[in-house]
Amino acid sequence: MTKAEIVAEIAQKTGIEKVNVQEVVESFMEVLKDSMKKGNNVYLRGFGSFIIKRRAEKTGRNISKNTTIIIPAHNIPSFKPSKVFVEEIKNNVR
Repeated sequence: MTKAEIVAEIAQKTGIEKVNVQEVVESFMEVLKDSMKKGNNVYLRGFGSFIIKRRAEKTGRNISKNTTIIIPAHNIPSFKPSKVFVEEIKNNVR
């Protein structure tokens, strides 16, 4: 599902114009990204958590050149679904 499809479905379900829904969706994503850039996790009860994971420094290999490189420690964004959300997906067998 694309962002445009999400906007269209929310507009259809709520009766709000697509332009307004688009602004809200864009604002939500900006707030989420800005919060995570500042080092904060975002928790949405019943849905899941957008968390920052720390990756330790490690040694990688470039097989084509047969060399090793050091991959520095870094942060990555991650999503952890809530238990309720996971159970809903598990029980939705087609």
